[in-house]
Amino acid sequence: MASQPLILCVGNPARGDDGVGPAVAKHLKEVKPDLEVTVCRGEAIELIDRWTGAERAIVVDAVLTGSEPGTLHVLDVTVHNLPVSSRTSSHSVGLAEAVELGRAMGRLPERLTVIGIEAAEIAPGTSLTPPVAEAVPTAAAWVLRELASA
Repeated sequence: MASQPLILCVGNPARGDDGVGPAVAKHLKEVKPDLEVTVCRGEAIELIDRWTGAERAIVVDAVLTGSEPGTLHVLDVTVHNLPVSSRTSSHSVGLAEAVELGRAMGRLPERLTVIGIEAAEIAPGTSLTPPVAEAVPTAAAWVLRELASA
């Protein structure tokens, strides 16, 4: 039997919508308390170190692509490249760069799914905007669907 996919929820709750990853992690733990979820800041080396050796990983993070705030973007990045524009400025190197660096180093999981939630505001000292907060349960449901298909 395959092990449970690694779930990484990325973000900084002190930077507005960049805190959506930790908000999804909290929601997942409320819905399924025994679920193992890791919250991290999303620095490239941290992400690569955490997913190295995993068969499957799911990363939840805020993204900035120009879509409506709260829009979910779900992408298997072992098959498709993650657009470089899908990063938040609170990370010194974005998730897309971490994925490509991991790919170049041969350190991606066999399957890596990114669930990106379109951010509106990532300023320090702000909280989740209403459309992003409303997307939290939907993003958590996507994570649970991904787990069910593992």
